[in-house]
Amino acid sequence: MNQLEVPVSVPAIEMLDITKIFPGVIANNRVTFTVERGEIHALLGENGAGKSTLMSVLFGLYEADGGTIRVRGREVQIKNPNDATALKIGMVHQHFKLIHNFTVTENIVLGLEPRGPFGNLDLQSAEKRVQELSGVYGLAVDPRSRIEDITVGMQQRVEILKILYRDAEILIFDEPTAVLTPQEIDELLAIFRRLKAEGKTIVFITHKLKEIKAAADRCTVLRRGKFIATVDVAAVDEQKLAEMMVGRAVNFRIEKAPPQPGALVLKIEDLTVLGPQGTEAVNGLSLEVRSGEIVGIAGVDGNGQSELIAAIAGLLPVKSGRILLKGRDISRDSIRSRNRGGIGLVPENRHRHGLILDFRLDENLILKSFRGAPYSSRLGFLRFPVIRRHAEDLIGEFDIRAGSGAATPAYSMSGGNQQKVVIAREIGLSPELLIVAQPTRGLDVGAIEYIHRRIVNERDKGRAVLLVSFELDEILGLCDRIAALSKGQVAGVLDAAEADERRIGAMMGGLHEAHKEALHA
Repeated sequence: MNQLEVPVSVPAIEMLDITKIFPGVIANNRVTFTVERGEIHALLGENGAGKSTLMSVLFGLYEADGGTIRVRGREVQIKNPNDATALKIGMVHQHFKLIHNFTVTENIVLGLEPRGPFGNLDLQSAEKRVQELSGVYGLAVDPRSRIEDITVGMQQRVEILKILYRDAEILIFDEPTAVLTPQEIDELLAIFRRLKAEGKTIVFITHKLKEIKAAADRCTVLRRGKFIATVDVAAVDEQKLAEMMVGRAVNFRIEKAPPQPGALVLKIEDLTVLGPQGTEAVNGLSLEVRSGEIVGIAGVDGNGQSELIAAIAGLLPVKSGRILLKGRDISRDSIRSRNRGGIGLVPENRHRHGLILDFRLDENLILKSFRGAPYSSRLGFLRFPVIRRHAEDLIGEFDIRAGSGAATPAYSMSGGNQQKVVIAREIGLSPELLIVAQPTRGLDVGAIEYIHRRIVNERDKGRAVLLVSFELDEILGLCDRIAALSKGQVAGVLDAAEADERRIGAMMGGLHEAHKEALHA
Protein backbone atom coordinates (compact mmCIF):
# COMPACT_ATOMS: atom_id res chain seq x y z
CA MET A 1 0.00 0.00 0.00
CA ASN A 2 1.33 3.46 -0.91
CA GLN A 3 2.06 5.65 2.15
CA LEU A 4 -0.71 8.05 1.03
CA GLU A 5 -3.20 5.23 0.40
CA VAL A 6 -4.64 4.61 3.86
CA PRO A 7 -8.03 3.43 5.06
CA VAL A 8 -10.74 6.08 5.03
CA SER A 9 -11.26 5.51 8.77
CA VAL A 10 -7.79 6.88 9.53
CA PRO A 11 -7.94 10.68 10.13
CA ALA A 12 -6.24 12.93 7.61
CA ILE A 13 -4.73 15.02 10.43
CA GLU A 14 -4.10 14.37 14.11
CA MET A 15 -2.40 17.11 16.11
CA LEU A 16 -2.00 15.87 19.68
CA ASP A 17 -1.15 18.12 22.66
CA ILE A 18 0.42 20.79 20.43
CA THR A 19 2.14 23.58 22.37
CA LYS A 20 3.67 26.69 20.79
CA ILE A 21 5.15 29.47 22.92
CA PHE A 22 6.19 32.95 21.80
CA PRO A 23 7.82 35.54 24.09
CA GLY A 24 5.17 36.57 26.58
CA VAL A 25 2.36 34.36 25.27
CA ILE A 26 1.40 30.69 25.00
CA ALA A 27 -0.21 30.69 21.55
CA ASN A 28 -1.19 26.99 21.65
CA ASN A 29 -1.57 25.26 25.01
CA ARG A 30 -1.69 21.44 24.57
CA VAL A 31 -4.18 21.69 21.70
CA THR A 32 -5.59 18.51 20.13
CA PHE A 33 -7.07 18.82 16.64
CA THR A 34 -8.36 15.97 14.47
CA VAL A 35 -9.63 16.23 10.89
CA GLU A 36 -11.26 13.32 9.08
CA ARG A 37 -10.45 12.54 5.47
CA GLY A 38 -12.72 14.20 2.90
CA GLU A 39 -14.42 16.63 5.28
CA ILE A 40 -14.69 20.41 5.45
CA HIS A 41 -13.53 21.33 8.95
CA ALA A 42 -13.83 24.86 10.35
CA LEU A 43 -11.38 26.20 12.93
CA LEU A 44 -13.13 28.86 15.00
CA GLY A 45 -11.86 31.24 17.67
CA GLU A 46 -11.45 34.84 18.72
CA ASN A 47 -8.64 37.03 17.40
CA GLY A 48 -5.48 35.74 19.06
CA ALA A 49 -7.02 32.38 20.01
CA GLY A 50 -4.15 30.50 18.30
CA LYS A 51 -5.88 29.28 15.13
CA SER A 52 -3.37 30.60 12.60
CA THR A 53 -0.47 29.51 14.82
CA LEU A 54 -1.82 25.95 14.95
CA MET A 55 -2.17 25.77 11.18
CA SER A 56 1.26 27.38 10.72
CA VAL A 57 2.67 24.51 12.82
CA LEU A 58 0.91 22.01 10.55
CA PHE A 59 2.28 23.73 7.42
CA GLY A 60 5.81 24.00 8.82
CA LEU A 61 6.00 27.77 9.22
CA TYR A 62 6.55 27.23 12.97
CA GLU A 63 7.94 24.26 14.86
CA ALA A 64 5.87 23.15 17.84
CA ASP A 65 7.46 23.27 21.30
CA GLY A 66 5.60 20.09 22.23
CA GLY A 67 3.13 17.53 20.92
CA THR A 68 2.77 15.06 18.08
CA ILE A 69 1.52 15.36 14.49
CA ARG A 70 0.16 12.43 12.49
CA VAL A 71 -0.78 12.72 8.83
CA ARG A 72 -2.91 9.86 7.45
CA GLY A 73 -2.06 7.77 10.51
CA ARG A 74 1.72 8.20 10.30
CA GLU A 75 3.68 10.28 12.80
CA VAL A 76 5.62 12.99 10.97
CA GLN A 77 8.09 15.80 11.59
CA ILE A 78 7.15 18.99 9.72
CA LYS A 79 10.05 21.41 10.00
CA ASN A 80 9.30 23.64 7.00
CA PRO A 81 6.73 24.13 4.21
CA ASN A 82 8.67 21.79 1.92
CA ASP A 83 7.99 18.96 4.38
CA ALA A 84 4.30 19.88 4.37
CA THR A 85 4.18 20.00 0.56
CA ALA A 86 5.79 16.55 0.38
CA LEU A 87 2.96 15.30 2.62
CA LYS A 88 0.47 16.84 0.15
CA ILE A 89 -0.53 19.64 2.53
CA GLY A 90 -1.11 23.10 1.01
CA MET A 91 -1.99 26.42 2.62
CA VAL A 92 -3.68 29.56 1.29
CA HIS A 93 -2.66 32.44 3.52
CA GLN A 94 -4.86 35.34 4.56
CA HIS A 95 -2.52 37.77 2.77
CA PHE A 96 -1.79 36.30 -0.64
CA LYS A 97 1.77 35.42 -1.71
CA LEU A 98 1.60 36.55 -5.33
CA ILE A 99 3.89 38.57 -7.61
CA HIS A 100 1.63 41.18 -9.15
CA ASN A 101 3.42 41.72 -12.45
CA PHE A 102 3.63 37.97 -13.15
CA THR A 103 0.92 36.07 -14.96
CA VAL A 104 -1.37 33.56 -13.26
CA THR A 105 0.66 30.65 -14.66
CA GLU A 106 4.02 32.18 -13.71
CA ASN A 107 2.83 32.53 -10.11
CA ILE A 108 1.46 29.01 -9.97
CA VAL A 109 4.61 27.27 -11.24
CA LEU A 110 7.10 29.48 -9.37
CA GLY A 111 9.71 27.19 -7.83
CA LEU A 112 8.40 24.22 -9.81
CA GLU A 113 8.90 25.48 -13.36
CA PRO A 114 8.45 22.89 -16.13
CA ARG A 115 11.36 22.59 -18.54
CA GLY A 116 11.53 21.62 -22.20
CA PRO A 117 13.99 19.12 -23.73
CA PHE A 118 16.78 21.74 -23.82
CA GLY A 119 16.17 23.08 -20.31
CA ASN A 120 14.07 25.98 -21.54
CA LEU A 121 11.04 27.17 -19.58
CA ASP A 122 7.94 25.41 -20.94
CA LEU A 123 5.14 27.82 -20.05
CA GLN A 124 2.85 26.41 -22.72
CA SER A 125 2.51 23.02 -21.01
CA ALA A 126 2.14 24.78 -17.65
CA GLU A 127 -0.70 26.93 -19.01
CA LYS A 128 -2.39 23.78 -20.32
CA ARG A 129 -2.14 22.11 -16.90
CA VAL A 130 -3.47 25.24 -15.14
CA GLN A 131 -6.36 25.38 -17.60
CA GLU A 132 -7.18 21.72 -16.89
CA LEU A 133 -7.12 22.19 -13.10
CA SER A 134 -9.20 25.35 -13.42
CA GLY A 135 -11.83 23.41 -15.38
CA VAL A 136 -11.92 20.40 -13.06
CA TYR A 137 -12.55 22.52 -9.96
CA GLY A 138 -14.69 25.21 -11.60
CA LEU A 139 -12.23 28.01 -10.82
CA ALA A 140 -12.57 29.83 -14.19
CA VAL A 141 -9.14 31.48 -14.13
CA ASP A 142 -7.38 32.74 -17.27
CA PRO A 143 -3.80 31.34 -17.11
CA ARG A 144 -2.38 34.30 -19.05
CA SER A 145 -3.89 37.14 -17.01
CA ARG A 146 -1.56 39.26 -14.92
CA ILE A 147 -2.24 39.23 -11.17
CA GLU A 148 -2.45 43.04 -11.07
CA ASP A 149 -5.32 42.95 -13.58
CA ILE A 150 -7.62 40.48 -11.77
CA THR A 151 -9.93 40.83 -8.77
CA VAL A 152 -9.06 39.82 -5.22
CA GLY A 153 -11.46 36.88 -5.55
CA MET A 154 -9.64 35.69 -8.66
CA GLN A 155 -6.27 36.12 -6.92
CA GLN A 156 -7.49 33.76 -4.22
CA ARG A 157 -8.40 31.21 -6.88
CA VAL A 158 -4.82 31.48 -8.15
CA GLU A 159 -3.60 30.65 -4.64
CA ILE A 160 -5.88 27.59 -4.65
CA LEU A 161 -4.52 26.52 -8.03
CA LYS A 162 -0.95 26.92 -6.71
CA ILE A 163 -1.50 24.22 -4.10
CA LEU A 164 -3.58 22.01 -6.40
CA TYR A 165 -0.77 22.18 -8.99
CA ARG A 166 1.46 20.69 -6.27
CA ASP A 167 -1.02 17.82 -5.80
CA ALA A 168 -2.20 18.91 -2.34
CA GLU A 169 -4.77 16.61 -0.75
CA ILE A 170 -5.16 18.57 2.51
CA LEU A 171 -5.97 22.26 1.90
CA ILE A 172 -5.70 24.87 4.67
CA PHE A 173 -7.36 28.28 4.25
CA ASP A 174 -6.52 31.09 6.71
CA GLU A 175 -9.42 33.57 6.92
CA PRO A 176 -10.26 32.95 3.25
CA THR A 177 -13.27 35.30 3.09
CA ALA A 178 -11.79 38.30 4.94
CA VAL A 179 -11.26 40.34 1.73
CA LEU A 180 -14.08 38.96 -0.43
CA THR A 181 -17.42 40.43 -1.42
CA PRO A 182 -20.61 38.50 -0.48
CA GLN A 183 -20.86 37.12 -4.03
CA GLU A 184 -17.22 35.98 -3.98
CA ILE A 185 -17.80 34.33 -0.59
CA ASP A 186 -20.68 32.29 -2.03
CA GLU A 187 -18.48 31.30 -4.96
CA LEU A 188 -15.63 30.25 -2.65
CA LEU A 189 -17.90 28.08 -0.50
CA ALA A 190 -19.16 26.42 -3.69
CA ILE A 191 -15.50 25.76 -4.62
CA PHE A 192 -14.99 24.16 -1.18
CA ARG A 193 -17.86 21.80 -1.89
CA ARG A 194 -16.43 20.90 -5.30
CA LEU A 195 -13.01 20.24 -3.76
CA LYS A 196 -14.63 17.99 -1.17
CA ALA A 197 -16.49 16.11 -3.91
CA GLU A 198 -13.12 15.48 -5.58
CA GLY A 199 -11.85 13.87 -2.35
CA LYS A 200 -9.93 16.80 -0.89
CA THR A 201 -9.79 17.51 2.86
CA ILE A 202 -10.33 21.16 3.78
CA VAL A 203 -9.55 23.11 6.93
CA PHE A 204 -10.63 26.75 6.99
CA ILE A 205 -10.04 29.33 9.69
CA THR A 206 -12.89 31.79 10.07
CA HIS A 207 -14.81 34.04 12.44
CA LYS A 208 -17.97 33.98 10.38
CA LEU A 209 -20.59 31.68 11.83
CA LYS A 210 -22.84 31.81 8.76
CA GLU A 211 -20.02 30.44 6.62
CA ILE A 212 -19.45 27.58 9.05
CA LYS A 213 -23.13 26.67 8.95
CA ALA A 214 -23.16 26.95 5.15
CA ALA A 215 -20.09 24.87 4.34
CA ALA A 216 -18.49 22.97 7.25
CA ASP A 217 -19.13 19.39 8.39
CA ARG A 218 -17.44 19.81 11.76
CA CYS A 219 -15.99 22.72 13.74
CA THR A 220 -13.21 22.91 16.32
CA VAL A 221 -13.27 25.85 18.73
CA LEU A 222 -10.18 27.39 20.34
CA ARG A 223 -10.23 30.01 23.08
CA ARG A 224 -7.13 31.81 24.38
CA GLY A 225 -4.84 29.13 23.01
CA LYS A 226 -6.77 26.14 24.39
CA PHE A 227 -8.98 23.50 22.80
CA ILE A 228 -12.65 23.95 23.80
CA ALA A 229 -14.61 21.44 21.70
CA THR A 230 -15.14 19.79 18.31
CA VAL A 231 -18.80 19.68 17.24
CA ASP A 232 -20.92 18.51 14.33
CA VAL A 233 -22.03 21.74 12.67
CA ALA A 234 -25.52 20.42 11.91
CA ALA A 235 -26.10 19.82 15.63
CA VAL A 236 -25.38 23.38 16.89
CA ASP A 237 -26.71 26.83 16.09
CA GLU A 238 -24.78 30.06 15.60
CA GLN A 239 -25.54 31.25 19.13
CA LYS A 240 -23.96 28.15 20.66
CA LEU A 241 -20.86 28.44 18.45
CA ALA A 242 -20.48 32.08 19.48
CA GLU A 243 -20.77 31.22 23.17
CA MET A 244 -18.10 28.52 22.87
CA MET A 245 -15.84 30.95 21.03
CA VAL A 246 -15.97 33.89 23.47
CA GLY A 247 -17.00 32.12 26.67
CA ARG A 248 -20.19 34.10 27.19
CA ALA A 249 -23.54 34.84 25.58
CA VAL A 250 -23.27 37.12 22.53
CA ASN A 251 -25.96 39.58 21.49
CA PHE A 252 -26.28 39.46 17.69
CA ARG A 253 -28.85 42.25 17.69
CA ILE A 254 -27.45 45.78 17.58
CA GLU A 255 -29.11 47.75 20.38
CA LYS A 256 -29.49 51.45 19.66
CA ALA A 257 -31.84 54.31 20.43
CA PRO A 258 -33.47 56.34 17.64
CA PRO A 259 -31.03 58.81 16.04
CA GLN A 260 -31.00 62.48 16.96
CA PRO A 261 -29.59 64.12 13.80
CA GLY A 262 -28.15 67.58 14.34
CA ALA A 263 -26.02 69.99 12.35
CA LEU A 264 -24.76 69.16 8.86
CA VAL A 265 -21.16 67.90 9.15
CA LEU A 266 -20.35 66.45 5.71
CA LYS A 267 -21.81 67.67 2.44
CA ILE A 268 -20.71 66.22 -0.89
CA GLU A 269 -21.81 68.11 -3.99
CA ASP A 270 -21.69 66.60 -7.48
CA LEU A 271 -18.37 64.85 -6.76
CA THR A 272 -16.34 63.21 -9.53
CA VAL A 273 -13.20 61.21 -8.78
CA LEU A 274 -11.05 59.25 -11.20
CA GLY A 275 -10.19 55.62 -10.49
CA PRO A 276 -6.90 53.81 -11.15
CA GLN A 277 -7.69 53.24 -14.85
CA GLY A 278 -8.47 56.93 -15.42
CA THR A 279 -12.23 56.33 -15.57
CA GLU A 280 -14.77 58.19 -13.44
CA ALA A 281 -15.10 55.86 -10.45
CA VAL A 282 -17.22 58.44 -8.60
CA ASN A 283 -19.51 60.20 -11.05
CA GLY A 284 -21.52 63.24 -9.93
CA LEU A 285 -22.19 61.93 -6.42
CA SER A 286 -24.01 63.98 -3.80
CA LEU A 287 -24.58 63.01 -0.16
CA GLU A 288 -25.01 64.51 3.30
CA VAL A 289 -24.14 63.26 6.79
CA ARG A 290 -25.30 65.01 9.96
CA SER A 291 -24.06 64.85 13.51
CA GLY A 292 -25.75 62.16 15.56
CA GLU A 293 -26.42 59.77 12.67
CA ILE A 294 -24.81 56.83 10.90
CA VAL A 295 -25.10 56.91 7.13
CA GLY A 296 -24.23 53.64 5.42
CA ILE A 297 -22.83 53.14 1.94
CA ALA A 298 -24.00 49.87 0.40
CA GLY A 299 -22.80 48.55 -2.93
CA VAL A 300 -21.03 45.78 -4.75
CA ASP A 301 -17.25 46.19 -4.57
CA GLY A 302 -15.89 48.34 -7.40
CA ASN A 303 -18.76 50.83 -7.60
CA GLY A 304 -16.83 53.82 -6.30
CA GLN A 305 -16.78 53.21 -2.53
CA SER A 306 -12.97 53.12 -2.26
CA GLU A 307 -12.51 56.24 -4.37
CA LEU A 308 -15.21 58.12 -2.43
CA ILE A 309 -13.53 57.40 0.91
CA ALA A 310 -10.09 58.25 -0.49
CA ALA A 311 -11.34 61.59 -1.86
CA ILE A 312 -12.92 62.60 1.47
CA ALA A 313 -9.75 61.66 3.37
CA GLY A 314 -7.44 63.37 0.85
CA LEU A 315 -5.85 60.23 -0.54
CA LEU A 316 -7.20 60.88 -4.06
CA PRO A 317 -7.64 64.22 -5.86
CA VAL A 318 -11.09 65.54 -6.75
CA LYS A 319 -11.71 66.00 -10.46
CA SER A 320 -14.80 68.16 -9.94
CA GLY A 321 -17.43 68.91 -7.31
CA ARG A 322 -16.96 69.85 -3.67
CA ILE A 323 -16.46 68.22 -0.26
CA LEU A 324 -17.64 70.45 2.59
CA LEU A 325 -16.79 69.75 6.24
CA LYS A 326 -18.95 71.87 8.57
CA GLY A 327 -19.53 74.29 5.70
CA ARG A 328 -15.87 74.67 4.68
CA ASP A 329 -14.64 73.38 1.32
CA ILE A 330 -11.83 70.89 2.02
CA SER A 331 -11.60 69.49 -1.52
CA ARG A 332 -8.02 70.71 -1.94
CA ASP A 333 -6.84 70.46 1.68
CA SER A 334 -3.91 68.27 2.74
CA ILE A 335 -4.45 65.00 4.59
CA ARG A 336 -3.03 66.47 7.81
CA SER A 337 -5.33 69.48 7.54
CA ARG A 338 -8.34 67.17 7.20
CA ASN A 339 -7.21 65.09 10.18
CA ARG A 340 -6.84 68.23 12.31
CA GLY A 341 -10.18 69.48 11.01
CA GLY A 342 -11.95 66.52 12.57
CA ILE A 343 -11.90 63.58 10.12
CA GLY A 344 -11.13 60.11 11.44
CA LEU A 345 -10.63 57.23 9.01
CA VAL A 346 -10.69 53.47 9.51
CA PRO A 347 -9.47 52.48 6.02
CA GLU A 348 -10.54 49.35 4.19
CA ASN A 349 -6.90 48.27 3.73
CA ARG A 350 -5.35 48.38 7.19
CA HIS A 351 -1.88 47.41 5.91
CA ARG A 352 -1.62 50.06 3.22
CA HIS A 353 -3.33 53.01 4.89
CA GLY A 354 -3.93 52.10 8.55
CA LEU A 355 -0.65 50.87 10.01
CA ILE A 356 3.11 51.00 9.70
CA LEU A 357 3.74 47.29 10.11
CA ASP A 358 7.37 47.62 11.27
CA PHE A 359 6.37 50.07 14.02
CA ARG A 360 5.41 48.98 17.52
CA LEU A 361 1.81 48.92 18.67
CA ASP A 362 2.22 52.05 20.85
CA GLU A 363 3.82 53.94 17.95
CA ASN A 364 0.96 53.05 15.61
CA LEU A 365 -1.56 54.32 18.17
CA ILE A 366 -0.12 57.87 18.03
CA LEU A 367 0.55 58.19 14.29
CA LYS A 368 -1.92 61.07 14.01
CA SER A 369 -1.23 62.74 17.37
CA PHE A 370 2.50 62.46 18.15
CA ARG A 371 3.18 66.14 17.36
CA GLY A 372 2.85 68.17 20.51
CA ALA A 373 1.46 67.48 23.98
CA PRO A 374 1.06 65.09 25.61
CA TYR A 375 3.16 62.75 23.44
CA SER A 376 6.09 65.03 22.66
CA SER A 377 7.81 67.97 24.33
CA ARG A 378 8.08 71.54 23.07
CA LEU A 379 11.48 70.58 21.61
CA GLY A 380 9.93 67.70 19.67
CA PHE A 381 11.20 64.80 21.80
CA LEU A 382 8.78 61.91 22.19
CA ARG A 383 7.60 61.13 25.73
CA PHE A 384 7.78 57.35 25.67
CA PRO A 385 6.32 56.67 29.15
CA VAL A 386 3.21 58.71 28.21
CA ILE A 387 2.97 56.95 24.85
CA ARG A 388 3.25 53.55 26.52
CA ARG A 389 0.55 54.34 29.12
CA HIS A 390 -1.76 55.57 26.36
CA ALA A 391 -1.22 52.32 24.46
CA GLU A 392 -1.82 50.19 27.55
CA ASP A 393 -5.12 51.99 28.18
CA LEU A 394 -6.32 51.30 24.62
CA ILE A 395 -5.05 47.70 24.70
CA GLY A 396 -7.25 47.08 27.73
CA GLU A 397 -10.25 49.05 26.47
CA PHE A 398 -10.34 47.40 23.03
CA ASP A 399 -9.12 43.95 24.16
CA ILE A 400 -6.15 44.01 21.79
CA ARG A 401 -4.24 40.72 22.04
CA ALA A 402 -0.52 41.47 21.83
CA GLY A 403 2.14 39.11 23.16
CA SER A 404 4.62 41.85 24.09
CA GLY A 405 2.05 44.47 25.01
CA ALA A 406 2.73 48.02 23.81
CA ALA A 407 6.10 46.95 22.38
CA THR A 408 4.59 44.36 20.01
CA PRO A 409 5.50 44.96 16.33
CA ALA A 410 2.33 45.45 14.28
CA TYR A 411 3.40 42.89 11.67
CA SER A 412 3.44 40.11 14.29
CA MET A 413 -0.20 40.58 15.31
CA SER A 414 -3.21 38.75 13.89
CA GLY A 415 -5.27 40.58 11.25
CA GLY A 416 -8.17 41.07 13.64
CA ASN A 417 -5.96 42.60 16.32
CA GLN A 418 -4.34 44.88 13.76
CA GLN A 419 -7.86 46.08 12.89
CA LYS A 420 -8.57 46.76 16.55
CA VAL A 421 -5.44 48.94 16.75
CA VAL A 422 -6.66 51.12 13.85
CA ILE A 423 -10.18 51.40 15.29
CA ALA A 424 -8.85 52.20 18.76
CA ARG A 425 -6.64 55.00 17.39
CA GLU A 426 -9.37 56.60 15.29
CA ILE A 427 -12.16 56.43 17.87
CA GLY A 428 -9.70 57.61 20.53
CA LEU A 429 -9.24 60.87 18.59
CA SER A 430 -12.99 61.67 18.93
CA PRO A 431 -13.34 63.01 15.36
CA GLU A 432 -16.39 65.01 14.32
CA LEU A 433 -16.67 62.86 11.17
CA LEU A 434 -15.76 59.22 11.59
CA ILE A 435 -15.39 57.27 8.34
CA VAL A 436 -15.34 53.51 8.88
CA ALA A 437 -14.69 51.20 5.93
CA GLN A 438 -15.15 47.48 6.52
CA PRO A 439 -14.70 48.04 10.29
CA THR A 440 -15.29 44.43 11.33
CA ARG A 441 -13.42 42.66 8.53
CA GLY A 442 -11.48 39.81 10.11
CA LEU A 443 -13.01 40.25 13.59
CA ASP A 444 -14.66 37.57 15.70
CA VAL A 445 -18.25 37.89 16.90
CA GLY A 446 -17.27 39.17 20.34
CA ALA A 447 -15.10 41.89 18.85
CA ILE A 448 -17.78 42.73 16.26
CA GLU A 449 -20.33 43.18 19.04
CA TYR A 450 -17.94 45.55 20.83
CA ILE A 451 -16.98 47.55 17.73
CA HIS A 452 -20.64 47.97 16.74
CA ARG A 453 -21.39 49.28 20.21
CA ARG A 454 -18.49 51.74 20.00
CA ILE A 455 -19.67 53.05 16.61
CA VAL A 456 -23.18 53.57 17.99
CA ASN A 457 -21.68 55.29 21.04
CA GLU A 458 -19.84 57.72 18.75
CA ARG A 459 -23.13 58.52 17.04
CA ASP A 460 -24.81 59.05 20.40
CA LYS A 461 -22.03 61.47 21.39
CA GLY A 462 -23.03 63.60 18.42
CA ARG A 463 -20.43 62.40 15.93
CA ALA A 464 -21.28 62.05 12.25
CA VAL A 465 -20.49 58.52 11.06
CA LEU A 466 -20.09 57.38 7.44
CA LEU A 467 -20.00 53.58 7.27
CA VAL A 468 -18.92 51.55 4.23
CA SER A 469 -19.44 47.80 4.41
CA PHE A 470 -20.04 44.88 2.07
CA GLU A 471 -21.98 43.14 4.86
CA LEU A 472 -25.63 44.03 4.28
CA ASP A 473 -26.54 42.74 7.74
CA GLU A 474 -24.08 45.21 9.22
CA ILE A 475 -25.40 48.08 7.11
CA LEU A 476 -29.03 47.30 7.96
CA GLY A 477 -28.33 46.79 11.65
CA LEU A 478 -26.08 49.79 12.31
CA CYS A 479 -27.19 52.59 10.02
CA ASP A 480 -29.87 55.25 10.38
CA ARG A 481 -29.87 56.02 6.66
CA ILE A 482 -28.54 53.91 3.81
CA ALA A 483 -27.21 55.13 0.46
CA ALA A 484 -26.79 52.55 -2.29
CA LEU A 485 -24.02 53.09 -4.81
CA SER A 486 -24.15 51.89 -8.40
CA LYS A 487 -21.54 52.81 -11.02
CA GLY A 488 -20.19 55.64 -8.90
CA GLN A 489 -23.57 57.27 -8.29
CA VAL A 490 -26.09 57.26 -5.46
CA ALA A 491 -29.00 55.18 -6.72
CA GLY A 492 -31.08 56.14 -3.70
CA VAL A 493 -31.08 56.82 0.03
CA LEU A 494 -33.47 55.11 2.42
CA ASP A 495 -34.21 55.52 6.10
CA ALA A 496 -33.22 52.32 7.89
CA ALA A 497 -36.82 51.76 9.00
CA GLU A 498 -37.99 51.38 5.39
CA ALA A 499 -34.93 49.52 4.06
CA ASP A 500 -34.58 45.79 3.51
CA GLU A 501 -32.17 43.57 1.59
CA ARG A 502 -34.43 43.43 -1.46
CA ARG A 503 -34.73 47.20 -1.90
CA ILE A 504 -31.07 47.85 -1.13
CA GLY A 505 -30.01 45.03 -3.45
CA ALA A 506 -32.15 46.42 -6.27
CA MET A 507 -30.55 49.86 -5.90
CA MET A 508 -27.07 48.33 -5.77
CA GLY A 509 -27.94 46.71 -9.08
CA GLY A 510 -28.67 50.11 -10.62
CA LEU A 511 -32.42 50.46 -10.06
CA HIS A 512 -32.86 54.05 -8.88
CA GLU A 513 -35.39 54.78 -6.14
CA ALA A 514 -38.29 56.94 -7.24
CA HIS A 515 -38.06 59.09 -4.11
CA LYS A 516 -34.46 60.21 -4.50
CA GLU A 517 -35.30 63.32 -2.50
CA ALA A 518 -34.37 61.22 0.56
CA LEU A 519 -30.88 62.67 0.13
CA HIS A 520 -31.80 64.58 3.29
CA ALA A 521 -31.87 68.11 2.02
